[in-house]
Amino acid sequence: MYFYRLMRFLIIIWRIWFYFLSSIPVLLLFPLLAILLIFPNGYRPFFWIARNIWSRWVLLGMGFRLKKGFKTTLDTKKNYLLVANHSSYIDIMLMFATAPNPFVFVGKKELVKIPFFGYLFKNAAIMVDRSSSKSRYGVYSRAKKVLEKGYSVCIFPEKDYLDETILLNPFKQGAFRIAVDHQLPICPMVFLDCKRKFPWKTTHGYPGVLRVDIHPPVPTAGLKKDDIPELQQKIYDLIYSELQNDPLQTAVNAILVWKKVTKTS
Repeated sequence: MYFYRLMRFLIIIWRIWFYFLSSIPVLLLFPLLAILLIFPNGYRPFFWIARNIWSRWVLLGMGFRLKKGFKTTLDTKKNYLLVANHSSYIDIMLMFATAPNPFVFVGKKELVKIPFFGYLFKNAAIMVDRSSSKSRYGVYSRAKKVLEKGYSVCIFPEKDYLDETILLNPFKQGAFRIAVDHQLPICPMVFLDCKRKFPWKTTHGYPGVLRVDIHPPVPTAGLKKDDIPELQQKIYDLIYSELQNDPLQTAVNAILVWKKVTKTS
């Protein structure tokens, strides 16, 4: 019992350490980052800092090592819609460190409330208020501007992703509408280990290798609005299958852990 309590305490300290690591570069570099976002082309160096300094600093400091599995060769000069399963706070750093070319996140408006980070997020990402149909609709026009500047767009399409007992939650349709509207190839990415090694529940997790599989882009050329549900299901099935059939079964085993935790709590 003593060992169990000690481990639980150390995990919580480790999770608090994550917020410290995430905050330090933001605070130190805030003036530079804020100035960069003033300029029309300032997002490119902003992205470089987020990718090569911030995300790698956090991953390394938390004891994680990134292992990318490319199942295709991506054209770094093309725009993509990047989608992935979302089961961890570390997913943001993982996406920055993994993506083949600069992208802009589509994220929830609530993140703007975070001091310093919220200001940068407001000016660097495409914000959406999920409770407002007007805000959700506005994402499409803002995505168009991002694509015209040569950036890809990244969306975590899961609904209610905070439920630890579900391997992959159903997808929202918005991401796939953007892809079809702009005839944008969809690049599915699968985060295989985050659900177990750095879950939403702060009393669990451990450092180690974080594997990311990058799949061949799914073309959307010629697709129309009526094709969106089928496209959405196709991407969902691909990511679900990868998680389900992972040889290490990390995400599948995580489900068993969370079900036990839910049952005993």
